[in-house]
Parts: sequence; structure tokens; C-alpha cells
Amino acid sequence: MSTPVPAAPRRTAAVLIASTRAAAGVYEDECGPLIADWLYALDYDLVLAEVVPDGDEISASLRRILALAPSVLLTSGGTGLSPDDVTPDLTEPLLDRQLPGVMEAIRAKGLASTPMAAISRGYAGTAGGTFIVNLPGSPSAVADGLAVLEPIIGHICGQLEGKREH
Repeated sequence: MSTPVPAAPRRTAAVLIASTRAAAGVYEDECGPLIADWLYALDYDLVLAEVVPDGDEISASLRRILALAPSVLLTSGGTGLSPDDVTPDLTEPLLDRQLPGVMEAIRAKGLASTPMAAISRGYAGTAGGTFIVNLPGSPSAVADGLAVLEPIIGHICGQLEGKREH
């Protein structure tokens, strides 16, 4: 009789939406549910999803989420040039290593649809064992970013878990 092999623990993820208007209830956020549905489809367990106003509250949320040590943290919003678009500025100091090629690929994918993709200032990188990506704040830009991430996210998480998959 064989002993069943225990299932590997599922990877975890968190979503942070930076939007002053969505946080105030002026409109319903569409990016968070889009990201959450995508993560669920890839078998990630969502440990936290927050919508916070642009600005300083992002820093506290990033730190709160990183304390949970999710495999993945995807942010959306606050990557432009408005004075309160500070998501990348607050993310960068938390990164141990940057992955500029990921953001280059996301911007390139977006440029196929809109020249505005060139002004997204987001970062991708790691903080401990967490893979972090700053996505822009529009649903179409998020969809472009997720399309880029889909074939590589598992490999990135595997490497952060110490697996050598190549």
C-alpha cells in the first residue's frame, strides 16, 4: 500500500489597489476583482485585498501585506505622474531585487494598445520571498500586465521558493 504524497501548499497572493476615488466609494474598483479572479484561476489563495487612497496610506498597506509573506503582491494604480501617484516610490525601497525586464515587457505589451503605457512608472521585484509588481490603474492595462505575467509567475515563485526549474 502506497503512502499518499501530501499536496504542496498553495501559493498565496495579495492585491493592493491605490485609488482615491475607489477608496471613497465614488466608483467601484474594477482592477481588484480582475486581478483576484486571475489569481484564483492560477490556484493562488488570496490572503488580503485592499483598496486605499493614493498617497501615504499605500506605504502602511504595503508593509501590512508584506508582513503576511504572500508569494505574490500585485498592486494597481498610482503609477502615473499625478502628485499623489506614489505607488512605485513607496514600493521601490521595499524591494531586495528589481526585475526590470518584467516591467519592460508589461510596458511593451501596453504600448501595442496605447502610447500611455510608456508613462507607467511601476516596478517589479522581490521583497524576501514575495514577488511584487506595480500594475497601472486601468482594467485594460491590468489585463495586459496579467497576460505578461501568466507564463512567468509560476517560475518566479518557484525560484523564490528555492526550486531550480530550468
